[in-house]
Amino acid sequence: MGDKAHAQPGAAGGVPTAGHPSAVRNVVLVGPSGSGKTTLVEALALTAGAVNRAGRVEDGATVSDYDEIERRRRRSVQLSLVPVAWDGCKINLLDTPGYADFVGELRAGLRAADAALFVVSAAQDAATVAATTRAAWEECALVGMPRAIVVTHLDTARTSYREMNRICAEAFGGEDPDAVLPLYLPVLGPEGADGHAPLTGLTGLLSRNVLDYSSGERAERPPAPDQEEPLRAARDRLIEGIIAESEDESLMDRYLGGEDLDVATLIADLERAVARGSFHPVLTAAPAAEGARQGIGTVELLELITRGFPTPLERTPPAVTTPSGKPRPAPVCDPGGPLVAEVVKTASDPYVGRVSLVRVFSGTLRPDDSVHLCGHGLDATGHAPRPCHEAEIRVGALTSPFGRRQHALDRCVAGDLACVARLGEAETGDTLSPADDPVLIEPWSTPDPLLPLAVRAHGKADEDKLSQGLARLVAEDPTLRLEQNPDTGQVVLWCLGEAHQEVALERLRSRYGVQVDAEPHRVPLRETFAGPAAGRGRHVKQSGGHGQFAICEIEVEPLPPGSGVEFVDKVVGGAVPRQFIPSVEKGVRTQAARGLAAGHPLVDVRVTLLDGKAHSVDSSDAAFQTAGALALREAASDARIQLLEPVCEVSVLVPDDYVGPVMSDLSGRRGRVVGTEQSPGGRTLVRAEVPEIEVGRYAVDLRSLSHGTGRFDRAYARHEAMPPQVAARVRAERADGAPGA
Repeated sequence: MGDKAHAQPGAAGGVPTAGHPSAVRNVVLVGPSGSGKTTLVEALALTAGAVNRAGRVEDGATVSDYDEIERRRRRSVQLSLVPVAWDGCKINLLDTPGYADFVGELRAGLRAADAALFVVSAAQDAATVAATTRAAWEECALVGMPRAIVVTHLDTARTSYREMNRICAEAFGGEDPDAVLPLYLPVLGPEGADGHAPLTGLTGLLSRNVLDYSSGERAERPPAPDQEEPLRAARDRLIEGIIAESEDESLMDRYLGGEDLDVATLIADLERAVARGSFHPVLTAAPAAEGARQGIGTVELLELITRGFPTPLERTPPAVTTPSGKPRPAPVCDPGGPLVAEVVKTASDPYVGRVSLVRVFSGTLRPDDSVHLCGHGLDATGHAPRPCHEAEIRVGALTSPFGRRQHALDRCVAGDLACVARLGEAETGDTLSPADDPVLIEPWSTPDPLLPLAVRAHGKADEDKLSQGLARLVAEDPTLRLEQNPDTGQVVLWCLGEAHQEVALERLRSRYGVQVDAEPHRVPLRETFAGPAAGRGRHVKQSGGHGQFAICEIEVEPLPPGSGVEFVDKVVGGAVPRQFIPSVEKGVRTQAARGLAAGHPLVDVRVTLLDGKAHSVDSSDAAFQTAGALALREAASDARIQLLEPVCEVSVLVPDDYVGPVMSDLSGRRGRVVGTEQSPGGRTLVRAEVPEIEVGRYAVDLRSLSHGTGRFDRAYARHEAMPPQVAARVRAERADGAPGA
């Protein structure tokens, strides 16, 4: 097989294998929901002969969306791998969800890929394209990842290819719009009464030939006379863009001098510029017509991937350290080198168990290998959702996925992707390396989940399975964070959005058999005394035998924020025996932890024990604990108890156009804007302090307010007094069992 990829001959669905990194192309498809990524993967698989018939998203019959949740929702919610073979290369197509709630799956796809196809729909407006894909484009630009753009849905009524190119140049070109140029012009058939003009072919700008698909087969013909002028103008601009990126400085002089440059030279320069990530061609694609063997533009797209996109040999691998954090030399993409591989995705199969999708950066992974598994325990934001873990494990069977099917592999070389079943307790982001020389790959960045979902087991039978199911969910998805809130006692699953919440709950039910109920998320409030107060605790009981006798008198005064509960002993004359003073303090602190007026912990007070009485026989530790608690409750009954709410430091990054609405919205949430800062790319960072009770759903509301272009971070700042009218509402909601408290 040498360095070539090889597809099983004659059988659609045969999975290709690669013997060398030079025969591998890892390509991630990125784009907003509804842009046609999954349909494009189907079209590419059909053209490459991997399937006999392209499935439809509407029917739940595509190779990529094989999960039951995806079939029901008619939308991708997880990363999927579809390998195909073309021109001696194995192409790993990584289909990602387009919805913002599943950006964690997108980040995993970017980690596994060496190049990206940005899929945009001509039927979507400029705001949709820019809002949901620009962040991913900028991430690719930071690491120099090659990118190309594919325009879909051009045959939809009232679409304009020229307008779509302008949108792409503005959204992705940045300061150099000439780096985003089309390679082909669409050829549209006659427009019908509904304004629908079918896409019938493409005109190659470099070859100056029309690729006509109107007959169902791909045929070449010269352009019609009315196509010559737009072809010439677009071709001139493309050639100038290619020459600007060429390493041959004489090309521009020759072109300006009127020389007709060799097409092969231009194509070679184009491919080098694409591989370097400095030029981003725009292509057009459409699924195959009924009965056709290939879609429009799919051959051209496969040719660009195999000839213009880089091999894993040309990618800079991620940095590595020892498990203790000491830097190590970067791995080299060499099948004969030491193993360095990363788990880019984990999933659970009801029959196989946990399945790990692994990208091999160096070495060769084989079944039955003994490897060192190491995980971070810290995510990119510094949280520690689970402890760091290490283990020596044996690799099980290697497979190549194709939808639901898994095809056995005898090895996975550097640069390639494979699935490993039952890889110990492997989690997304873990590293596989030699047992005698372990390393750890730096984690990729993931957004901090900021939308809380409080859950509880539906019944007694679900309680034992709930913690295990939640732990597995978090291990699979780094954008989920699990919290056991010590103040409210709630189990909280932090998510990225409402769709993320729904999928998490559905997976708990369908995948792990755990029936759960969502409940309102409660914010951890506090209580304090608004002014000084006094109380007397009297616990005297005589019911035969040994009685109970304890009396104590206390004084309570408020303290500055952050002081906690301070206990002071000012008893004189032994009114309360010394051995019972700690008992009074314990009773006071226990009652303070339980709360007074609304059941929230009491803080920022000084409790002074002034006097009391004891009995030589009936006084006890338990009696004085009870008396201390009663004294604090009596003091609270005659004083004004103030609710304290947590306040967050919120940082909102939005385009300049949305600064006004965002600041107005924050003010409406009782927020205080403390400053703004200009950020690159025409964006502004708004800093504010907002009560946490007002930002519970801010992740959803900000997305709506900014049309998906804004993002925010928040951190706890302090607790401060809640306004009386808000406190009254919260107490009423707590009494009714509603959210807020």
